Amino acid sequence: MKRGRIISPSRHSRRSFLETLSRNSLTLGAGRILAPFFAATGPARPARNDQDPFSAPIAPGSPFGVTLVDVGARAGLSSRCVFGGEYVKHWIVETTGCGIAFFDYDDDGWLDIFQVNGTTLEGFPKGKEPTNHLYHNNRDGTFTDVTRKAGLARAGWGQGVCVGNYDNDGFDDLFVTYWGENALYHNNGDGTFADVTEKAGLAQRGARPRWNTGCCFLDYDKDGRLDLFVANYVDFDLAHTPSPGEGKYCHWKGVPVNCGPRGLPASTNILYHNNGDGTFTDVSEKSGILKTPGHYSFTAVAADFDNDGWPDIYVACDSTPSILYRNNHDGTFTDVAVQSGCAYNEDGQEQGGMGAAPGDYNCDGWLDIFKTNFSDDTSSLYRNNRDGTFTDATFEAGMGLNTRYLGWGCGFVDLDNDGWLDVFLANGHVYPELEKAGLGMPYKEPKTLYRNLRNGRFEDVSKRAGPAVQLPASARGVAFGDFDNDGDLDLVINNMNGTPALLHNDGGNGNRWLKLKLVGTRSNRSGIGARVRVVAGSHSQIDEVRSGGSYLSQNDLRLHFGMGPATKADLVEVHWPSGCVDALKDVETNQTVRVKEGAGIVKAVRSY
Repeated sequence: MKRGRIISPSRHSRRSFLETLSRNSLTLGAGRILAPFFAATGPARPARNDQDPFSAPIAPGSPFGVTLVDVGARAGLSSRCVFGGEYVKHWIVETTGCGIAFFDYDDDGWLDIFQVNGTTLEGFPKGKEPTNHLYHNNRDGTFTDVTRKAGLARAGWGQGVCVGNYDNDGFDDLFVTYWGENALYHNNGDGTFADVTEKAGLAQRGARPRWNTGCCFLDYDKDGRLDLFVANYVDFDLAHTPSPGEGKYCHWKGVPVNCGPRGLPASTNILYHNNGDGTFTDVSEKSGILKTPGHYSFTAVAADFDNDGWPDIYVACDSTPSILYRNNHDGTFTDVAVQSGCAYNEDGQEQGGMGAAPGDYNCDGWLDIFKTNFSDDTSSLYRNNRDGTFTDATFEAGMGLNTRYLGWGCGFVDLDNDGWLDVFLANGHVYPELEKAGLGMPYKEPKTLYRNLRNGRFEDVSKRAGPAVQLPASARGVAFGDFDNDGDLDLVINNMNGTPALLHNDGGNGNRWLKLKLVGTRSNRSGIGARVRVVAGSHSQIDEVRSGGSYLSQNDLRLHFGMGPATKADLVEVHWPSGCVDALKDVETNQTVRVKEGAGIVKAVRSY
């Protein structure tokens, strides 16, 4: 976590330098000229038509039409995320918390929930340990805990989760990261899972436990099989870490607190290649991943940021520059974050990066990046310049005012279904000791919600989106998905030493929507890496099926598009990783469609 960050009033010199460097060197790293693969996904800048219901800008202060209500308790989400001491955090390992997942493990069309859990250094009596939890969706607004029946009851310092069908058998599998041994759970297709970590070649050997954090499945070589990327945080050794207040990096605003990450050794990230036989091979060195050492890595997410048709990997890093591994198309990656302008903020300073989310917030056909950071700093909004570079647009987008909170899980999410991505983030501090010190810095913090005004700017509507947004918590992972299939996006939050919050979206603006479930044939079965373009009138949107992101969490693999008043999408274009393109015309809205690679729509479920 970034300590003692001071925001500079001058924010332009570093940006100018990075833009000049990047534009003078379009052969980034591997001598490859950037050639937009998806150039047809949208105009350079969307033309504005104030009469168009999609592109007309929204006046600040206008009705939002969305209320988020916490229904977690009545939905049956009763398990606590136990993570270190509740009132005192002696060690940094007690502060990071856990991710959470929305995923349809039984493929019945209804989202289930997987909650990662932690433990304490003191431990628990045998049989009383907190475990991960799998909640089955009962299709009536409630969930049933099926953890033990599913074979997923495991205790330990859980961190992150990601989902993907690594063996292409039609059922999404589960990968869970730990400070300790990770776990790959194979989905047996009958409601149960099998721990195949050792069999798959993913067991880790070392003198002490690795601190694995974010993860994501991706098909980086486009062979039709999902590979696996795992981020790592600190090479943590409890026996050799100073106690609170004892070292240089063991104070915050004069208060003795847990030490790190500065002053502690950084760990290294890992890339595993899928061998196609149920096993993986560590290709971290061969792929160039190890050429970027010395980072405290948290959230990892794969997306095609340069529109060349190949997945890149962005990693939000704490107290060190963030990483953008650009895919070189030959099994290797090059970190281009510095020259691309998304490693630092526009002052040229590293930040305490926690969560990360890709999304096309300005609807120009290129994926931008939102990143959450430590307190006394802003979040980061990196606008994609469509030439391999990004601009830190945080302040010009109106997101530079909230510096008090410490952000974690986040997402670009169209909560009002108007066809433009809003931004939600969960907050919570890491130092409960600050409240006792009388510094006016609460440990539990409210959430933040930014509404997209359709003109490159956002409005903070946190206080107008329901009391659940303002309810303080020490939140960590957030996952987004429509758990009750009513057509608007909901979210689930994993709270430190608390039960999950399930925020139901009570939308009331009458906007329409379209949801797509992709099934690969030549591509991986989950459709991860597929890009979808949806056109209605003059308005065009893109998104990709992706694994990981937010903060160590997993969103619904179904893609959700807000469609405003449109009764149909004129065009739905699916670009699969294999190169296959399915073009679907005149697709009705307010329905969920299952699209099979090469076959088009094979199932549709309407909702009016």
